Amino acid sequence: MPIDPYILLLLGTVGLAALLPARGTGADIASGASTAAVALLFFLYGARLSTREALDGLKHWRLHVTVLACTFVVFPVLGLAARGLVPVFLTDPLYQGLLFLTLVPSTIQSSIAFTSIARGNVPAAICAGSFSSLVGIVATPLLAATLLGGSGGGFSTDSVVKIVLQLLVPFAAGQMLRRWIGSFVARHRKVLGLVDRGSILLVVYTAFSAGVVQGVWHQVSPARLGGLLAVEAVLLAVMLLLTWYGAKALRFGREDRIAIQFAGSKKSLAAGLPMASVLFGAEASLAVLPLMLFHQMQLMVCAVIAKRRSQDPVEEVTVQDPAGRSRTEVGTGTRPG
Repeated sequence: MPIDPYILLLLGTVGLAALLPARGTGADIASGASTAAVALLFFLYGARLSTREALDGLKHWRLHVTVLACTFVVFPVLGLAARGLVPVFLTDPLYQGLLFLTLVPSTIQSSIAFTSIARGNVPAAICAGSFSSLVGIVATPLLAATLLGGSGGGFSTDSVVKIVLQLLVPFAAGQMLRRWIGSFVARHRKVLGLVDRGSILLVVYTAFSAGVVQGVWHQVSPARLGGLLAVEAVLLAVMLLLTWYGAKALRFGREDRIAIQFAGSKKSLAAGLPMASVLFGAEASLAVLPLMLFHQMQLMVCAVIAKRRSQDPVEEVTVQDPAGRSRTEVGTGTRPG
């Protein structure tokens, strides 16, 4: 089971923040740089997302609605149900982080990779991940404001303004400028990917430095971390089962079920960390801990599932052409009707 090298970098950043947290003027500089990094991230998200590809993907609307429902309805419902685990398994701050985790959009890269390995519907996974990220720009802050209330960093008019300025405005600017900078972004995808990841590391360092300075880590014991891991393992298992068998009950074909399972059961670390820094402010360090642990867990488990799915027998599906003639196709997506 793989360990994402980027997770090691994130853990190293957390360790650096624990040993050498930003204080005083350094903290102000790090906070300003983190704010700029978040704006840059969402500007690049907007510049990368092809509006034409998104509109083309709407043709497979049943699949995308299913993934969005899993991401922004089923996940949050399970997160709200986990409230009953406080204070036995989770502290209130850890629960807030767990609930925030359930509000984050799905991943794109890993969903596509695992769907490809499992011989699933890769174009559908690309569109589903893109739609989830696009919807999450608006849905995640709104859901957080509704479900987390005052505990999520004190939502107020100022918080809404910060969300709009740091997330929505840069994203919209990227979309508007895509016509002129889209080709540049595509040509330098690898370099800009490093900028993405470096920006997220800066956000993590700033958030965890603030947590260390304020002493929030004294609130987390090894037993609480163990309880959090157990809760997240159950959450992931439930979503993997629901996405697979729920898609089967909805009469999706094998390739589409694979795309739904991998896109509908994941949460994006890249999107969640910057959002948490805006939504939670100084309390972001504990808020992102559940997301970081869940991210690594989902990679390890889904890697095993994808390899097993790749060994499944090929599924034959009977479809009808516009003239009403029936034919058998191998490994098709959604069954008609």
